[in-house]
Amino acid sequence: MQAIKTDIYLGDCLEVLTDFEANTFDLIITSPPYADSRAKTYGGIQPDEYVDWLLPRAKEMLRVLKPSGTFILNIKEKVVAGERHTYVIELILEMRKQGWLWTEEFIWHKKNCYPGKWPNRFRDAWERCLQFNKTKKFKMYQEAVMVPMGDWADKRLRNLSETDKIRDNSRVGSGFGKNVSNWLKRKMAYPTNVLHLATETGNRKHSAVFPRALPEWFIKLFTQEHDWVLDPLVGSGTTCQVSQDLARNSVGIELFPENYELAKKNIRPTQYLLFEEAQYETHYETGNH
Repeated sequence: MQAIKTDIYLGDCLEVLTDFEANTFDLIITSPPYADSRAKTYGGIQPDEYVDWLLPRAKEMLRVLKPSGTFILNIKEKVVAGERHTYVIELILEMRKQGWLWTEEFIWHKKNCYPGKWPNRFRDAWERCLQFNKTKKFKMYQEAVMVPMGDWADKRLRNLSETDKIRDNSRVGSGFGKNVSNWLKRKMAYPTNVLHLATETGNRKHSAVFPRALPEWFIKLFTQEHDWVLDPLVGSGTTCQVSQDLARNSVGIELFPENYELAKKNIRPTQYLLFEEAQYETHYETGNH
């Protein structure tokens, strides 16, 4: 019998993470407070101070992430004085100096984003999910997030041309090519780096919760059962809830007591998972740092 652990800590992740050994986590995924947003709920970092605030925490995350692990940062630039602030761009450049590899950028398309009207821009319907790694050889389980081929296969593969039956090299000299006929009998395809997810969540008491489907997708892509997942700014505990359901161990860290208490309520203290005919128990470690 192997236990699935879910630990929720109260405190600043900058301090709490110092108690963890290096190379502990397989995946770090978090959505930090966007600059100067919802200050009454979980504090707001001024845009000009945002990079200096996040960098030392990113350094600790780099230390506790396994060399084969991945860090997913859900973030979005704030509009200041009529233009997008550059703190996300600045953060990426500074994290690269820390030793992070900026491997990929996923786009979360919010299918049901809140409607509104602004005089100089349209409503925001997407957010960044930046992928960082310690090394180029990180674990990735692409088959776990494959999607049905859909109508495209029936329409596109119905009448194949001669170039569809061979490796048709790129016309722009990129070195890439495709053989469309290879997909004739396939029912599943690899997804793109655009995630079309709605924003609904069940945690209405927390003002900025990302949907369960967002951490679920990345947990499936970058971890396997029994791996360790960290959300250093866990909020209401969504990442840890999903980790439980997927039989992953997880740690959540939350600075604000009201959110910490909410996360504890949302995580099942004792849970029995029917996985490989074994019983897994979850528990809390409520260290106050």
